Amino acid sequence: MHAAAVRFEIRIPAAQSLKEKRAVVKHLSAALVKAHQVSLAEVDHQDTWQRCALGVAVVASHPSQLDRILHAVEEMIDRQEDVELMSVFVSHFEEPA
Repeated sequence: MHAAAVRFEIRIPAAQSLKEKRAVVKHLSAALVKAHQVSLAEVDHQDTWQRCALGVAVVASHPSQLDRILHAVEEMIDRQEDVELMSVFVSHFEEPA
């Protein structure tokens, strides 16, 4: 088993309130979970209008499958017109032999 935890720091430049920010985050989160079957949570900046940190967890049977999913998730976030991907931090975990 192979797993990864990823922190995506994103900016939502058009958000003028927490309500607007949460609408964008909710839509993006639902799309990511539906498309890639990942686990996801907002992990930081909950009270900041234009900033969000999303924590995404992925489990796969093979490292190449894990990398493929992570790349697809990052591309999907980067393609969103209403968000700006600022940084990505990845932590990999491998089941001990």
